Amino acid sequence: MIKAIIDNLEVEVEKGITILNAARKVNIEIPTLCHHPDLPSTASCGVCVVKVAGRPNMIRACCTPLEEGMNVTTFDPEIIAVRRTVIELILSDHPDECLTCIRSGRCELQDLADEFGIREAAFDNLVAHLPCDDSTKTIVINPDKCISCGRCIEVCQGTQNVWALSFLNRGLPTRIAPAGDIDLADSPCIRCGQCSAHCPTGAITEYDETEKVWNLLMDKDKHCIVQIAPAVRVAIGEDFGYEPGTNLTGKTYTALKRLGFDTVFDTNYGADVTIMEEGSEFVDRFTNDGVLPLITSCCPSWTDFMEKFHSDMIPNFSSCKSPHAIVGALTKTYYAEKMGIDPSKIVMVSIMPCTSKKYEIIRSKEMYSSGFQDVDVTLTTRELSRMIKQAGIKFRHLEDTEADSPLGEYTGAATIFGATGGVMEAALRSAAFLITGNELENPEFKEIQSLEGIKEMEVDVAGNIVRIAVAHGTKNVEDVLNKVRTAKENGEPLPYHFIEVMACPGGCVAGGGQPRALAGNMPRPRGITDDIRRKRSEGLRSEDRDTEIRQSHNNPSVKKLYEEFLSHPLSEKSHKLLHTKYTPRQTYKR
Repeated sequence: MIKAIIDNLEVEVEKGITILNAARKVNIEIPTLCHHPDLPSTASCGVCVVKVAGRPNMIRACCTPLEEGMNVTTFDPEIIAVRRTVIELILSDHPDECLTCIRSGRCELQDLADEFGIREAAFDNLVAHLPCDDSTKTIVINPDKCISCGRCIEVCQGTQNVWALSFLNRGLPTRIAPAGDIDLADSPCIRCGQCSAHCPTGAITEYDETEKVWNLLMDKDKHCIVQIAPAVRVAIGEDFGYEPGTNLTGKTYTALKRLGFDTVFDTNYGADVTIMEEGSEFVDRFTNDGVLPLITSCCPSWTDFMEKFHSDMIPNFSSCKSPHAIVGALTKTYYAEKMGIDPSKIVMVSIMPCTSKKYEIIRSKEMYSSGFQDVDVTLTTRELSRMIKQAGIKFRHLEDTEADSPLGEYTGAATIFGATGGVMEAALRSAAFLITGNELENPEFKEIQSLEGIKEMEVDVAGNIVRIAVAHGTKNVEDVLNKVRTAKENGEPLPYHFIEVMACPGGCVAGGGQPRALAGNMPRPRGITDDIRRKRSEGLRSEDRDTEIRQSHNNPSVKKLYEEFLSHPLSEKSHKLLHTKYTPRQTYKR
């Protein structure tokens, strides 16, 4: 521990902590634009300058460690003037489009300009008026709104190891784009949206399809159905003033009905079906010397990543579709048949925490297994929030309602799909039952509930040791896969039998389409931090603990589905509707 003085307040912190973070320990907020708690500091913006007694120049607080005996001044007239000038310079290369910007009211640059009282342009406007890149139809890059903070590049290259984004040019013409200035759709991009989740301005945003959904809702010839993912319910409230992790399932159902959807289902039902299929797939491989390890397949960004960079692992990949794709296929077959509705009249909209789900619904011919496009439109949580506000619905005053049957009933196992480790935990609950015929005494696995990038454990199932791994963040996934490859090359026992993968750090609760939460005591939206991830994850796990049925194989509606329609897991009909195939895609050098 070291002691120092910040604004005449004595501070005692661990050695190595930056001045920026040390100041927060005593509730002093030093403004910054480039800093994000998830990422290494780049010190690129220059807004966080402070003075240290005995040093001739101002220094940047985000990258300077506090030292024993330091005397730091975080504000005085000169510091404030320098910060204001830095912000004015950034604004000179930024379009004056706040009223029409999707980030208006939740933009860190806008907030700082307001806090520093900038009411008129101090410099000539130098905006380049470059075209937007919406080629992926999942995320949109607007280079004019980029402030060169580097957050998107840090998360894309460092956290995800995808390397789809980089800085082009130098000096004033600097901008973000894929290397070679190609379209994002032609780059290694896996559409995870972590770049948009970490962007402080409107430079990278989700591809907005709310107008498309409004038009579908107004079409009286359509039967509009909607489903919500597990992670949506514990994050959407943040856009309406709730604490992160507050579970608002019932209010969200009500809001969707008020928007005009004819039927409201829950993606959790699809998660329970996923466990029946994927769990059965694992049991079959584990007990019959099949290809192991089995790797989960719920994350479309991971699917894209695997097909591009790890196609040698395709035999290990579960063929089971993701939960929302399963609900889409069952809606236009099983549900349409039961209700006597022409499936060509059905529109399925899924509300997801993820930008890559927009890509998933058209990624292969198996996503049309019902004879139609199984899911017609995918909206992010942020898009749904905007629709609720546009409709004038007072979210906080809504009553709780239930989802519709039969694709609305779910178990606690399905709910935890949204958090890292949740898919594995849910799968083990049912896999153990399928192998032994007995329920697990303790359905929770604490070892895989943390936010560590890679989690490992062994489970004894009727004398059989099952080695599992849980990885989130694609860079961590690669480390796990390389461990498997090394064991195979050396003729060693497999390190794992079952691997859960999620592309986004923290899992779906921190997906690229989730609200940009207020992080701790920081007054500006700074995207999603580990504190937010924990609170959202706990919101899901709390519901699981409070749910009467906590195992997917005990869901009465899922049992009925197999009795009436699918026969049994991994049946011919199940494979046609609920499973997919994978294809090696173009390989990029990173």
